[in-house]
Amino acid sequence: MILRTIFLPAFRRASQLSGNSTLNSFSKQQSIRLAPVSFRLLSTETRAAIDKAVESKPVVLFMKGTPETPQCGFSRASIQILGLQGVDPNKFAAFNVLEDEGLRQGLKEYSDWPTIPQLYLHKEFIGGCDILMSMHQNGELSKMLEEKDVLVPAEPSKEPQPTKPLARLIWDPSSFASAV
Repeated sequence: MILRTIFLPAFRRASQLSGNSTLNSFSKQQSIRLAPVSFRLLSTETRAAIDKAVESKPVVLFMKGTPETPQCGFSRASIQILGLQGVDPNKFAAFNVLEDEGLRQGLKEYSDWPTIPQLYLHKEFIGGCDILMSMHQNGELSKMLEEKDVLVPAEPSKEPQPTKPLARLIWDPSSFASAV
């Protein structure tokens, strides 16, 4: 309403000065509707805190709750997927967005992604639970995690592995004698 009050008279005056009557006739026939724009700028403190969190470990998950006690099904599913993939706990950090409303809202603006949980891999935003689920199902996630070297290293076996005997070929000329 305020925008209409400010802009419509300005458009009318501009069209009268330029001699353009189409704007005047347009404004009389139809009202211009301007939708209010709602946005919030991310504070520098919140941005710095999120940057620091994202840089803290190679794999960072912003979630509702903690890995031990997730507070929503999507956060629980994300933790389960990362566990199934074998992400190294020493290379993983989780942040509970329910503890800080500023973090929760700021994170959505930081990533331009509307939902929580959000996964970052080496400071790069990967996606939410739906993206993780899709990547897990089609094998992209395991490939990406392996390439980024964030999986638990395979332990060398303590027992020596039995070696398979090599096939030995024995030349026996008599086996060919009947063929000739």
